[in-house]
Amino acid sequence: MRVADSGRYVLFGVKGWGSALAEALLELCRAPYELVEVDGFDTPSAARDRLLAYNPLAQVPTLVLPDGVVMRESAAIALLLSELHPESGLAPPPGAAERPFFLRWLVWIVANVYPTFTFADYPERWVRSEREDFAQAVGGYRRKLWQQLEAELGEGPWALGERFSALDVYLGVMTHWRPRRAWFAQNCPRIHAIAESADAHSVLGPVLTRNFGED
Repeated sequence: MRVADSGRYVLFGVKGWGSALAEALLELCRAPYELVEVDGFDTPSAARDRLLAYNPLAQVPTLVLPDGVVMRESAAIALLLSELHPESGLAPPPGAAERPFFLRWLVWIVANVYPTFTFADYPERWVRSEREDFAQAVGGYRRKLWQQLEAELGEGPWALGERFSALDVYLGVMTHWRPRRAWFAQNCPRIHAIAESADAHSVLGPVLTRNFGED
């Protein structure tokens, strides 16, 4: 779907949700954008109606590019922005030693960890009974996934070692979600250290504070 050229990016988001990823990526690209805040997915509003025109699933993030092309899915947004704004350093360039690791774990996060929040937050979409047991089981599975990533991370302030990338945006944002930072500090110290580095980042840190406060 294409819309009239706005001259800048338009990001549809909900504070503290997955749109924080795209918001942080745009800030790191130093790209001009308009943030359209949607109060809720199930509550009728003018912002939600506007979002539905671009995304029939009413999901965030939904990003309208300056030329009017609509982008959905955070990993696709991350990869596209890394190409449109190579100076941002969001992704190692083709041929870089870190690129296979970056691509593998970026897709792994969005394909494996990210869906567990949808499953546990909206279990009624998948099951009609035993809601609490289902949510707890998904939460346990999510913690195991995080520990899998923890085991493969090396030393260094970022997921790729010395090189900052969009992976660190994901870890900075998603460690604010369940099981939250205290659990990561105890069980995944490398991921927790990366999250703390994200908090201290001059561009990424303010986005995290706006979305999640000081927790």
